[in-house]
Amino acid sequence: MRLTAELRGSMATGAAMLCGKEEKVLGVQKAPGSCPYCGGGVAATDVEAKWVLCFLPLCLKNKRRFSCTACSRRLVSYPAIVLD
Repeated sequence: MRLTAELRGSMATGAAMLCGKEEKVLGVQKAPGSCPYCGGGVAATDVEAKWVLCFLPLCLKNKRRFSCTACSRRLVSYPAIVLD
């Protein structure tokens, strides 16, 4: 049995709806510091990420993501390195 491209596409989107990751933005705030690439301001975005399998939530995590307000680059914060 051959499947048409339209049917395969609808099956793929249906599978994506059954399992995957859903993200919802909770809020955006101004963060201290500046972008190391362009010197613009930094925004902190609170995101709620939920992993779903067959409409059942498996994991719920709240994350804070940092990005530049001028160049829109995603900024990564690393923990401080303690030297002994």
